[in-house]
Amino acid sequence: MQLTDLIEGRLLRRYKRFLADVELSDGRCVTVHCPNTGSMRNCAEPGSRVWLLDSGNPKRKYPLGWELVEVEGRHLASINTGRANALVREAIEQGRIEELAGYRSIRQEVPYGEERSRIDLVLSEGAVADAWIEVKNVTLLEADGWGSFPDAVTLRGQKHLRELMLLARQGVRAVLLFCVPHGGIERVRPADAIDPAYGRLLREARDGGVELLAYGAMPTPDELVLSRRLEIVL
Repeated sequence: MQLTDLIEGRLLRRYKRFLADVELSDGRCVTVHCPNTGSMRNCAEPGSRVWLLDSGNPKRKYPLGWELVEVEGRHLASINTGRANALVREAIEQGRIEELAGYRSIRQEVPYGEERSRIDLVLSEGAVADAWIEVKNVTLLEADGWGSFPDAVTLRGQKHLRELMLLARQGVRAVLLFCVPHGGIERVRPADAIDPAYGRLLREARDGGVELLAYGAMPTPDELVLSRRLEIVL
């Protein structure tokens, strides 16, 4: 995924979940849209270098959107959770996720389950069974290269695990894929200290036949490419 003409700045603060104040290189301070509903723990430290994308729409109240942040002064991370599904789809289409190769059709946001859910991706027309894929974006970097999910209690994420387990019990190929657009994360684990219920459900899902995958990117201000298979430790 190409990123074009990003604007560099310095984060002043993130607030009201969807807003952030940024100082640009010319000294101007602007309020930008923050496309991330999570806590952004360790990704929203004041003073961090950030990169913004201009929507090109002057009618928008906040035409600039936050895309990347430099974490710990050395790792770039994509904080735009809206890009996760597109990153995964692109990687599948380009054959970079070998476990999901060989399918000819990809559908998005397909209704399913008993709790009125929508699955992120459904792969079909392949040599093996259709794959129903839920995508989760991981940006919480902890010590020694560990990436943890979630970064806040996620009732929605818990619901998705229950729905995936139901699919697996019905004989459907159910997949949870952790999308990790963070250059500092080397392996993934559940954030048991943050959301212990999610951790319990994740292990139950693994034991119940849900496939767990994690793929990472090494973001730059020019592109995002999901290509690194990462270990998941439960």
